[in-house]
Amino acid sequence: MIPTASMADIAFLLIIFFMVTTVHELDRTSVNLPLAKSREEAEKGSAIVVLNMVSDGQYQYKFSDGANQSHLIPGPDDLYLEASRLTAVRPNQQFIIKADGDVRFEKIDELLDNLRKADVQKVLLLSQQATEGGGGT
Repeated sequence: MIPTASMADIAFLLIIFFMVTTVHELDRTSVNLPLAKSREEAEKGSAIVVLNMVSDGQYQYKFSDGANQSHLIPGPDDLYLEASRLTAVRPNQQFIIKADGDVRFEKIDELLDNLRKADVQKVLLLSQQATEGGGGT
């Protein structure tokens, strides 16, 4: 006979283990990231700005404060408002721009200008690591 009295304890410990080790992803928007030769690690809890091309000339903007799921925002001017609210509370908040590789740089520059106006000091651009052969990972 196999003793089963401790099975509930083991199941409970496994559930706790998986809850603690699971990484919560704030934004699951799929974008084609540009390639970069070097990378820098982002701080945990960084705010995320997503710029995705929906169709030719149409863009989708999303924002996450680093603690909550990302949500749609109408445009770059609304990013200024969101970033201003966040930097008023946390002046050294790091921001990550997650932009599709097909997005024109003028759109990214517009985002950077709005972040600059909101007194954002730290901005990282999300990218893929380029391999020695020139392809992405």
